[in-house]
Amino acid sequence: MELHLIRHPRPDIAAGVCYGQSDIGLAESASAVAARLRPLLPQSYRLHTSPLARARLLAAELGSATLDDRLKEMSFGEWEMVPYQRIGTAIDAWADDPLGFRAPGGESARDMAARVRGWLDEVLVTDSPDALVVVAHGGPLRVIAGHLLGIAPERWLALGFECGQVTRIDVAPWGAVLRWFNRAGV
Repeated sequence: MELHLIRHPRPDIAAGVCYGQSDIGLAESASAVAARLRPLLPQSYRLHTSPLARARLLAAELGSATLDDRLKEMSFGEWEMVPYQRIGTAIDAWADDPLGFRAPGGESARDMAARVRGWLDEVLVTDSPDALVVVAHGGPLRVIAGHLLGIAPERWLALGFECGQVTRIDVAPWGAVLRWFNRAGV
């Protein structure tokens, strides 16, 4: 199966603001990003997306998508829409334990990874099409790619998925092959 992982277009939010599962709009045209990426995608594919607007709007430009809450970004709870500067030194606890830390009222990266892995396992077993396109967020895309490529979870943050770009991983019964990473299209 060809798996194409697309991070949503650039969100319409000021730099330095924590936004995780907050449903914010786009700072660039979903239509323009779709036009750029379409030549990199296969002729036909199944399409899955996070229901958050920044992913869903791009997916709608690419076809008829299956929305799945498990593809949402990590929830930062009380930190949502708060500038990192206001969070202050509380963020140090996150840096000390990137996988296990949970912002007040939020979820940990480990929690997010478990829900994304549940989605991935389901798709690979019950819905394994020839080609699958996923429009989601940096966190879930790191989980999918990191897991398939056998990268330790502690190293997933090194997978820097860029906004409005696509990565291709070919998945076979024996394993996965990274074909290309962060292509912006034409």
